[in-house]
Amino acid sequence: MKSIDRARSIAVVPLLLIVSFSFAALADGPGDLESIDPSYYETDANSLIDIGSARDITAKRKALVRYIWMGESFPSGKLPGEVEENITDDRYADLFKTNLMRIDKITVNMDYGLSSISYHFLPRTSNGKLIVYHQGHRGDFVQGIDTIGAFLEKGFSVMAFSMPLLGMNNQPVVDLDRFGKFHLVKHDHMKLLKSPIRFFVEPIVVGINYGTKLNYDEIHMIGISGGGWTTTVCAAVDKRIRHSYPVAGTLPFYLRSNVQRDWGDYEQNLPDLYNIANYLELYVLGSFGEGRVQVQLLNKYDSCCFAGIRYRTYENTMKEVMRSLGKGKFEIFLDDSHKDHKISEESLKVVFKNEGL
Repeated sequence: MKSIDRARSIAVVPLLLIVSFSFAALADGPGDLESIDPSYYETDANSLIDIGSARDITAKRKALVRYIWMGESFPSGKLPGEVEENITDDRYADLFKTNLMRIDKITVNMDYGLSSISYHFLPRTSNGKLIVYHQGHRGDFVQGIDTIGAFLEKGFSVMAFSMPLLGMNNQPVVDLDRFGKFHLVKHDHMKLLKSPIRFFVEPIVVGINYGTKLNYDEIHMIGISGGGWTTTVCAAVDKRIRHSYPVAGTLPFYLRSNVQRDWGDYEQNLPDLYNIANYLELYVLGSFGEGRVQVQLLNKYDSCCFAGIRYRTYENTMKEVMRSLGKGKFEIFLDDSHKDHKISEESLKVVFKNEGL
């Protein structure tokens, strides 16, 4: 029996080594954060951008709208299902000590019973501008309270959103013809819905529709992580977003394949969407236009996603493309002030400087 047990243990050891090696590979980060793997330069970033004119941009934007809303038009006329004014939420009590006047609760109703709940933070002293704040996969937008407070202190109204199924947003049970009843609890589940990307983008579009009726002078957007991805996509399809600030939200695909944690949830790598407009093209769409700017903020030592300096493989290409188009600007800021996955004070300084503050 001892010899048999010994044989079993010997047989098991190589298997365990293989399994542990596989998991280590899956968890691999970007490696050296001070240099760029030469293989990344084998992709010519310029060759990936199939945009040479304003007409090309209009065509790509229309194609994105057709895809996201399945042939329906851009929902510029849709308004929130409910706006509850002057609500109480003790989590934000400290903001009233600065420049917060009141909070309105906005509910956007969508297909499949999905709903999005956002807060509209209104300042006592306003600069006439609205900024949309979007939280990422970590959950409720209360996690961005410091960022929300910083914008309020500068006189911005802030409309804050969480990603679908997260925060105060619901997780409905849907009855699907081909699959039966199904409880939506994570983003990968949304693959089973028709036009799932719609549920990431439509709440922001509806919020902006509502904000437009309030006659804000300008509308901008900032988001962290999955909210940075949302900022990138929304700025590409909705040109009413004048200045966009995606933070630690995306990198082009050719810079992700060797870093598992940068691959992202399914919405970040949906082939049908990115065959219409890849990430570099989304950056162009979000930047193009009179007075429009996109500043991509990346954390050099980010504990989650998109760390390092790989962006340098496309930074100059993006600037050259925007110069040739003649309207709009794209910039990148590398934040090396911390090692977290967040919007730091340094990044906010860059944003406020761009806003002339």
